[in-house]
Amino acid sequence: MKRYISALLLSASLVGFTGCDDFLDEMPESSIIPENFFSTADQLAAYSIALYGNFPVHDQYTYSLGTFIIDNGTDNQVGMSASSQWSPGLWQTPSGSGWSFTFIRNCNYFLQNVLPKYEAGQISGNATEVKQYIGEMYFLRAYAYWNQYSAYGDFPIITEALPDDKEVLMAQTLRRPRNEVARFILDDLAKAIDLLPVNATGGKQRINKACAQLLRSRVALFEGTWLKYHKGTALVPGGPGWPGDPSMISGFNIDQEITYFLSEAMASAQPVGDAIVSNLAVNTDTPEGYSDANTCINPYYGMFTEANLDAYDEVLMYKSYSLDQSITHMIYMQFQRNGGNSGWTRGMVNSFVMQNGLPIYATGSGYDPEWENQGVTATLQGRDSRIRIFTKGDNCITAYNTDGTTENFAEGWLVNSSSEMRLTTGFGLKKGMVYTPNPQAHDHGVSGSIVFRATEAMLNYMEACVELNNNVDGTADNYWRALRRRALVDDNYAKTVGVTDMNQEAKWDWGAYSHGALVSPLLYNVRRERRNELSAEGHRMNDLRRWCALDQLANNPYQIEGMKFWGTVYDKSAGENPLNLKNSSGEEAVVTVDVEGGTGNMSSREISGDYVHPYQITRVNNNFFDGLRWTRAQYLSPIGQTAFRKTSTADDQSIDASVVYQNPGWSRQAGVGASSID
Repeated sequence: MKRYISALLLSASLVGFTGCDDFLDEMPESSIIPENFFSTADQLAAYSIALYGNFPVHDQYTYSLGTFIIDNGTDNQVGMSASSQWSPGLWQTPSGSGWSFTFIRNCNYFLQNVLPKYEAGQISGNATEVKQYIGEMYFLRAYAYWNQYSAYGDFPIITEALPDDKEVLMAQTLRRPRNEVARFILDDLAKAIDLLPVNATGGKQRINKACAQLLRSRVALFEGTWLKYHKGTALVPGGPGWPGDPSMISGFNIDQEITYFLSEAMASAQPVGDAIVSNLAVNTDTPEGYSDANTCINPYYGMFTEANLDAYDEVLMYKSYSLDQSITHMIYMQFQRNGGNSGWTRGMVNSFVMQNGLPIYATGSGYDPEWENQGVTATLQGRDSRIRIFTKGDNCITAYNTDGTTENFAEGWLVNSSSEMRLTTGFGLKKGMVYTPNPQAHDHGVSGSIVFRATEAMLNYMEACVELNNNVDGTADNYWRALRRRALVDDNYAKTVGVTDMNQEAKWDWGAYSHGALVSPLLYNVRRERRNELSAEGHRMNDLRRWCALDQLANNPYQIEGMKFWGTVYDKSAGENPLNLKNSSGEEAVVTVDVEGGTGNMSSREISGDYVHPYQITRVNNNFFDGLRWTRAQYLSPIGQTAFRKTSTADDQSIDASVVYQNPGWSRQAGVGASSID
């Protein structure tokens, strides 16, 4: 029961999960769980592990690339369908509440019942394990709050399982200022750090001290940079148009808060960074191949593909899978036999410097634009190894047949008719792609799913250091050089900073901006390192939101580009099969252009230019043909109409009489898009 893979089989009824999570009126767990529970270490372990389902892992994303697809819909990678957020007005206030208290309430119930017994010495079992499981619950409550706070900002702070009394519930539903919520999360994580062991019982399937330190640095960095870059707007406490209660922020000083959070980010990240900086997974610059049935010849690549990740110091926590226990995921087929409805953008590819440390546009970089005419593999030559080893090339072997032969599906999926299997941009993701000589069914995936990776702590420290001090201290210098050396790039990052042209970088990186202005070359290169190292690991949208990096899209729509197609080796006469491959139906992958009729599979050279434009293939029912746009209100998610109706003080449950305020620019009425805010 102490192993993640086994404990996830526990019934949700163990912790009294309810179907209603849009208000604080769920049935109290005291009516579900016996009063004599929480008496042994094993009982604490079982309750805690059943709440691990809040972490993103591969099996939550069926018929896809698992967690490697979370960054779809950003300037890093895209799917065939763009998110409604990129056409202001399409993302609308939901009818349900949007926010959730279910996990928070279950965590509170545990702490409310366990802490008195723990302090009275009434819990039997290994004392160290008892402390671990209490530490896990503080962590899990912090993580549940992180999910809500990062989306909604101001949020209620509730520390107990409340009685089923509407007056009490409504009073507790009042939103607290976002910085106060962030401080609450940091306090919970500080308690978790004190209680959790370095090596948890259950190994890397369970939360340990370093996980708590890493999450604490993440939350602190998020709030510190949010306050810094959204300062002077309605999206921070006390800003013009902020809808909160001024009495809640008496004495609030935003500059002091920024300093506090950035300092805490550094302090929490450093223990994790120091422990891993000399033990990073080795990069042999080979993308695939196994020395035996389970071990990849490139440990850096294998860290994202192997089943057992225990040997990787860099992996702090992961979910493991087992065919024997029928705990599997479905990413193998999507990676091996098609494009998985994703692809790196041209902007993402261009953000990677050459191995000599120079951006591709810099004099002496060695990059030749003519390479783009020769295909994906040629385009990536000489680059930072991360983009080379994690991208499918022209001759990428992506499937093993039952007769032992192999097939090349790489670029053929660029024009496949099924969105689910399309290689959206031509730059196919290979981060997480498992190579195995034994054909596997689509639902037999057992590669580990990383939940927390220590490398993030190094990047958190680097960024917080530069944000706070506008320079790189000795620790940040050590981290940065180690990451570049592992990427097989010249570790003299100052050389890169010195030739960085922000106007060039702004062409393909939204992170070049904050609040509509270009950032400094130093800060940008820290952001570049983060973008490149954490690619396809689910961080990009939160980074863009906290940096306030999307304002420029309000008046300057951005057109997503992929690889160069027209005028290249892929471009042959109309009606021929330029890729010499077949689609999922066994038909030739013929390129067709039909922008006005909507039956094509490739963007028009006349309209879009030489590069693949996945959102300009058709005008039919396409809100994104003219580019992706943004409005500032969307940095925060809308609270749904149900939350206002259930917290209304009026007899008719009028949403206008709610004690809860909506986020700036959003309506309380369902089905209404965001309006612009200053």
